[in-house]
Amino acid sequence: MADSLPSINFGFDDLRDRMARFTERFDTFIAKGRKQVLEDRNRFRINVAELQEDQRLKTKEIENLVHKSSSHAQTVDKEAAETAEMHAAIASITQQRDARAQHRDRIRSEIAATRKQVAQRLSAQQQYAKALDEQAQLNVPELDFWQTYLCMRIEGTGMVDRLRFTFTHVDEKDWEREVCFDLNTETRDYQVANVKPRVDADQIERCMEKLNDTRDLGKFLKGMRDLLTTAVK
Repeated sequence: MADSLPSINFGFDDLRDRMARFTERFDTFIAKGRKQVLEDRNRFRINVAELQEDQRLKTKEIENLVHKSSSHAQTVDKEAAETAEMHAAIASITQQRDARAQHRDRIRSEIAATRKQVAQRLSAQQQYAKALDEQAQLNVPELDFWQTYLCMRIEGTGMVDRLRFTFTHVDEKDWEREVCFDLNTETRDYQVANVKPRVDADQIERCMEKLNDTRDLGKFLKGMRDLLTTAVK
């Protein structure tokens, strides 16, 4: 009866072969996939490491640039301060130079004015000296006469431009008694000083005014002798 049953072929062997080939291809796919994942992960890690290194280098470079920028800014500020200081120093020196130039010009002007005044005074003194020389030439014979006539002698006093006139024979009791006065010729208007004995100042002033107006020395000396003679009496 068993022999009479039909033979059924389920194809297990073929299925087994197909499953075996599928399993082999799947294992190969999984192995390739795992390998690809490992390679991708390794490349990712490498890329990450490279990016981190690049980031570190960039960060360091940025820090260097920031430091250089800060140093440059400080240098610029320092140079600006030095420039301002130099400008201030230049302005001060310029001001001092201008002040000195003004002072120099003022000194030059004062020197020129002083030279002009000196020249004018020198000219006036030369003219005055010339007039005195001319007058002296005229006065020499006259002075000789007055010295004899008035019993007078002329002496120096040890002072520039000052003469002493001494008279005798003014005191009837003592013909050798001396009276005198000093004549200051430093200025154009003569002045009397050191009168001995004492004589009224107003009377002396009147004699001086006549002398300075007329330049008549003879009359002046006679007038002063009369005043001194009166003072002795």
